[in-house]
Amino acid sequence: MSDAGWLGIRWIHVLAMALFVGGQFVLAVAVVPALRTSQREALRSIARRFGWASVAALGVLVVTGSALASHDGRWASGTLHVKLTLVIAVGVLIAWHLRRPTVHAIEGLIFIVSLAIVWLGLALAHGPLRFG
Repeated sequence: MSDAGWLGIRWIHVLAMALFVGGQFVLAVAVVPALRTSQREALRSIARRFGWASVAALGVLVVTGSALASHDGRWASGTLHVKLTLVIAVGVLIAWHLRRPTVHAIEGLIFIVSLAIVWLGLALAHGPLRFG
């Protein structure tokens, strides 16, 4: 595949990540506070729709991330191993949230772990980060 093709794969990967993490951010900052008390059914409907979109995004992330890891020879990377462990953790948290939707702390954990995954993804894409 050409460099432009791999750039396209990376673009799709980043777009799916933006949907997954950005959608969580919009829900937490804008939608839930605006609809929590007055329009609970609308909030549930939005959350269900976002849930399906986020499942699709996660599927795209797994496929494109696997392709990128293979192309870039990253499968032996400790950073990738930590990232994949956190991806599994997000999957477990999502399953837990589906069983216990009223435990709102789970939502916060999913968001925090998702942010850590993004950080690790940037570290993989741009090499080791140095502080100081």
